[in-house]
Amino acid sequence: MASCTAVDIVEILSKKRMPLNHLEITCTGEQDQDPPWTFRKIHLRFIVGGRNLTEEAVARAIQLSEEKYCSVAATVRATASITTEFEILEDEEFQPVGQL
Repeated sequence: MASCTAVDIVEILSKKRMPLNHLEITCTGEQDQDPPWTFRKIHLRFIVGGRNLTEEAVARAIQLSEEKYCSVAATVRATASITTEFEILEDEEFQPVGQL
């Protein structure tokens, strides 16, 4: 699910002219103890960095991915509760890829 949402979020924010320089996703979940180990809870934590990012834009990109574009979310939503949170890094908190 993390990979699926990552692709969506990068694309959505790029189209809004808010390209990311940093994207980190931590995914945790709870599963049934017996086969087929169905997921019951999934939590995604996004850490994003880029210039001019707004909380509204990031929240909307995550929401669109989860509710409309991510096929994995659409598949597991029937059995699992999906929650998300995000943090926007300040410019000085990350170093853009390719620069030292």
